[in-house]
Amino acid sequence: MTDPIADMITRIKNAGESRKDSLTLPYSKLKMEIGSVLEKQGYVKSATKKGKKTKIIEIELLYQNDLPRIQNVKRVSKPSRRIYKKSTEIRQVKNGYGSLILTTPKGIKTGIEARKEHLGGEALFEIW
Repeated sequence: MTDPIADMITRIKNAGESRKDSLTLPYSKLKMEIGSVLEKQGYVKSATKKGKKTKIIEIELLYQNDLPRIQNVKRVSKPSRRIYKKSTEIRQVKNGYGSLILTTPKGIKTGIEARKEHLGGEALFEIW
């Protein structure tokens, strides 16, 4: 697998479309941090680390009016083409209904948080 972030967001989106309550992912610090940001933003119910020997991340999905809370996800920066944004270049996603997820020197942040803290970074994906 060459792009674990794309794999993660695809699994979350597919699980939502098939009405699953939860899903599991192989553990990494980056994926766990992304899961925590998605939980804080209200896109998933919870993201927890499980297991001792082989660690996994269990993500519980949220539904709103019997529809998945995550409607779509667009990967911005890819392994073949990295996209970096300055804090002044960060814009709203879907007129404020979505979020841009960035990796900054201070960890994974949403576009709004990064702009408030005057941080730039690699734009991972947009979610709405």
